[in-house]
Amino acid sequence: MKICLKFILIFLANSAIAQIANNMIFIEGGTYVPLYDLIDSGKVKIESFYIDKYPVTNKDYQAFVQKFPEWQKGNVKAIYADKNYLQHWQYPDKLGNNTQIENSPVVNVSWFAAKKYCECQGKRLATVDEWEYVAIASETKKNAAKDLAFYQKILDWYGRPNPKVIPNVGKGFKNIYGVYDIHGLVWEWNLDFISALSTKDSRNGNNLDKNEFCGAASSGSKNPSNYAAFMRYAMRSSLKANYSQPNLGFRCVKSIKK
Repeated sequence: MKICLKFILIFLANSAIAQIANNMIFIEGGTYVPLYDLIDSGKVKIESFYIDKYPVTNKDYQAFVQKFPEWQKGNVKAIYADKNYLQHWQYPDKLGNNTQIENSPVVNVSWFAAKKYCECQGKRLATVDEWEYVAIASETKKNAAKDLAFYQKILDWYGRPNPKVIPNVGKGFKNIYGVYDIHGLVWEWNLDFISALSTKDSRNGNNLDKNEFCGAASSGSKNPSNYAAFMRYAMRSSLKANYSQPNLGFRCVKSIKK
């Protein structure tokens, strides 16, 4: 009986690992130099984690709001999402006739909504440092910090107008880890998106659930040539947690238990 139970537990564990592997990408930890750094060492240590292979899609989010009606369009309190929340959906709990975007990234979702979605999947939003650590990887290098051509490709995307129909996930940029669309599709929410601010309280995330998200740009950039990162930090600094924008989506990460 004990042997059978042992094999069942091993099977369940392996199944869980396989499920994570199919939908998420393992990111080995390390260090990187952030654009704005409020610590003396100049480097931030990143623990290993899993990250979603693709941004969360409209189809994914539809399943979420059908299970949790309080996050449907029209049901969410204004403190948690502004009037633009899911404005591209025809109905509160589904896209409606706009089925061509089922597999494109969900946008018009607030930080609160994105955070809750990830938590309901047993995951969480990536911190700014984790996201930037993955985002610094090009198609061929884990650290493309000195690759000006890579930066230019990102800037070219930032300079293009938003398309009327956002393309499906998994059709564009794929970095060396196998993570798709971290560049070139939509901006993405981060757990501590206010970390672009210049106070240590902000870096510690003490005010995440409050509307204290205004601040000036930080000084002391570590890599002045990384204009793409400047634009991301400027974007994050302009946000409030209940904002919903047509070019802002998200993906989830999962910590690795020690």
